[in-house]
Amino acid sequence: MSDYILTYSKIKFFPLEPVKKDIKIEDIAHSLSLMTRANGHCSQFYSVAQHSIHCFKEAKSRGYSEKVQLGCLLHDASESYISDLTRPVKRNLPEYSAIEEKLQSIIYEGFGLGDLSDEEREQIENVDDTLLHYEFEELMDFAIFDTPPELATQHDFSQRDFASVEQELLFIFNSVYKVR
Repeated sequence: MSDYILTYSKIKFFPLEPVKKDIKIEDIAHSLSLMTRANGHCSQFYSVAQHSIHCFKEAKSRGYSEKVQLGCLLHDASESYISDLTRPVKRNLPEYSAIEEKLQSIIYEGFGLGDLSDEEREQIENVDDTLLHYEFEELMDFAIFDTPPELATQHDFSQRDFASVEQELLFIFNSVYKVR
C-alpha cells in the first residue's frame, strides 16, 4: 500500500508529506463538490463546496478583505485530501488535527494566504460557525447556537448539481485569486 492518494487531476499526493506544487484548485473544487457536510446527516445532499462558496459570499457581504474572502473559500480545502471527521471524533484525535493543520497551512501558503493574521483567522472561523448554524437550522431543523449569529446575506441551501457547484467554486477562486 502506498502513502499517496491519486487526485482527480492524476497527481500522486502524499497527505502526510504534502508538497505545495501538488496542490491544485481543480482537485480541491472537484473533491469538495462531491463531499457532504455533516457526515451525510443532512435532509438532502449539501456539499462542502457549497458551504465554502457560502462562506466566501458571507465574508464578501461583511466587507472583509479579499484575502479573508479567499481564506473562507479555501478554509476546508484540506478535506479534499484527507476527508473530514466529526467534531467529537476530531477532538479526540490530536494526531489527525496536526495532520489537518499542517496540510491546511501548506494549502494557504500555496495560494498566498500563509501570512493570515490572528484577526483574519478569527474572521474566517466566525463566518464558518455562522454558516454552520444556518446550515443545521435549514438542513437538520436544529439550532447550533441559542442566539443565532448575525448573517450579512441570505444563502440558498437547496440541493445543487455537483458539477455546477464545482464550476462556481473555480469561477470564484479565479476571480479572487487573480487580484492577489
